[in-house]
Amino acid sequence: MLSERQRLILTAIVDDYIRSAEPVGSRSISKRGDVTFSPATIRNEMADLEELGLLEQPHTSAGRVPSNKGYRYYVDHLVTPGGVGEQDVLKIRTFFAEKMNHWEDVIGHASTILSQLTNYTSIVLGPEMFSTSLKHFQLLPLNETSAVAIIVTNTGHVEHRTVTIPEGIEMDDLDKIVRLLNDKLNGVPFFRVKSVLYSEIASELGRYVDRCQQILAVLEQSLGDSHDPRVHLTGAANMLIQPEFKDVDKAKHILDVLEETAKLSQLFTSAPGGIQIRIGTENAMAAINECSLITATYSIDGQSLGTIGILGPTRMEYGKVISLLDYLSKDIAVLLSRWYK
Repeated sequence: MLSERQRLILTAIVDDYIRSAEPVGSRSISKRGDVTFSPATIRNEMADLEELGLLEQPHTSAGRVPSNKGYRYYVDHLVTPGGVGEQDVLKIRTFFAEKMNHWEDVIGHASTILSQLTNYTSIVLGPEMFSTSLKHFQLLPLNETSAVAIIVTNTGHVEHRTVTIPEGIEMDDLDKIVRLLNDKLNGVPFFRVKSVLYSEIASELGRYVDRCQQILAVLEQSLGDSHDPRVHLTGAANMLIQPEFKDVDKAKHILDVLEETAKLSQLFTSAPGGIQIRIGTENAMAAINECSLITATYSIDGQSLGTIGILGPTRMEYGKVISLLDYLSKDIAVLLSRWYK
């Protein structure tokens, strides 16, 4: 547990280092208006913070920089969301006032504005749920306890997965279930499949099939996540203007990740809801172990539809990025819900 003085000094060091990209010394902290301690006192506290692993001393410099652990403490306990100026708000309002006729326009514009407002790299993951709908569904029994579910979309994409059939379900029942699904779900966008399954199909299914809830669980498993992610990336070159990445090899490894959609998708595969922050080595890929990734999901009716994120150096304006992602993720959800509800 840090003292109030240590918290203040750590905050000052993180804020100054984010702004300057230069190691922060005790004299520069002592000149801040909100600091009343002497340089000697500050040096002692900095030494203690370094011993705790929250600060590091690069090379032989007298100044300190935050460690990944220091950034984590800052993000969890000290950061204040904000830093979004009036001009930023105006750009966001202008963005949402523009006429956009397709969800890809929204995602693409959001990616661009995020990169412009932060000078970092923005990554927006948007599933094909809005434009992709179910065309045909089939269950092919393999034996008494399993079957292959075949899903065909309106785009011609075909998926198949093996599912477990509850004990006691007859072939006639499976045929009825498949006919009902094709009747009720044909043309339904994938993001609405789950709600239709439980609101319209459940009651009818219960009339002639026992173990209705078990069947619904199987159908949800069969139809869930039948979409491919679409990745929108803006501002990859912004990585090159960061002092941390002037090293050509270091920058190349990061740009290689940004060029491959599959690798980008992996960065988001385990991202849960809300604002999530991964700092340095908390990221699974070694190529971005000197970066921070901040993400936010956008949802309709509790269904996560996609993720927006900012990738930048660990020396990131956390407060501003958190505020922008929170603001944009909520407004994107509101805008999309007007179209697709």
